[in-house]
Amino acid sequence: MKRIAWVTDSTASLDQELKQHSDLYAVPMSILLDGEQFLDHIDLTSEQLFQRLKSLKSPPKTSQPSVGEFKQLFDRLKRDYDVIVPILVSAKLSGTVSSSEQAAQLVDIPVITIDSKILSYPLTVQIKQGMKWLREGFPVEAIKEKIERLRETYEAYVLVGSLEQLHRSGRMSGLRYFLGSMLNIKPIIQVADGELTIKDKARSEKKAKDKIVNYLREFYEKYNFKEVYILYGLHQRAALEWKNELELHFPSLHFSCHPLGATIGVHAGEDTIGISWYNGLQRPDK
Repeated sequence: MKRIAWVTDSTASLDQELKQHSDLYAVPMSILLDGEQFLDHIDLTSEQLFQRLKSLKSPPKTSQPSVGEFKQLFDRLKRDYDVIVPILVSAKLSGTVSSSEQAAQLVDIPVITIDSKILSYPLTVQIKQGMKWLREGFPVEAIKEKIERLRETYEAYVLVGSLEQLHRSGRMSGLRYFLGSMLNIKPIIQVADGELTIKDKARSEKKAKDKIVNYLREFYEKYNFKEVYILYGLHQRAALEWKNELELHFPSLHFSCHPLGATIGVHAGEDTIGISWYNGLQRPDK
């Protein structure tokens, strides 16, 4: 069996199991705060980021790992592995996939880059599934196809914590920011085919959450999937409270909470909260 090195970026929300996995390597994003550069998860925690954001003089910026950073990692990995499989943040949200693909042309080891079309813990799920299929004996080409089929089945809905921050980071137009802040509208952001789109709007966070719960119920009744991921900016307590509420409505589902991380927090804000699942990860009886 070929030995595979798995690579991801720091937008992935890695649990303890993956942080300690000997065959997984994460390339950090860069965060620029008032001219000072930080490496995500290395130089800056989410708590430190959100504290710094309160006093910034200029809008924060993020940037993907360079081609050179990927090449350096790939050159190191070729000593111990036969194939490298990077599973990375959506190409429509970042140039990270492009950096990996360019670096792959500069090294003499097969590199199979996969655009996850998502970010945060749903990206992590694709890594875990790939590792599971490898343990089950699937060849790397089949694993790539299975991940690409799985990625087309995700649903992700997010309530952005700070319209102002989203606006300042360049992810929302001035008009939309003005209307949202003045009218107290909570836009429900959907990640669809790797892009951020406005799915719907509500007059309050509670009403927006009620709409998201209705989406969850509709898809659960149709696909009978097995797990749901609650994603949050900084405040885990809010995520746990929503988890407890959802467990009352969906006792057969497994819910878990995962931080979005500093890079995503730059654009979304500390009060961001969302929910995601894969319609393709169905229960054993399906």
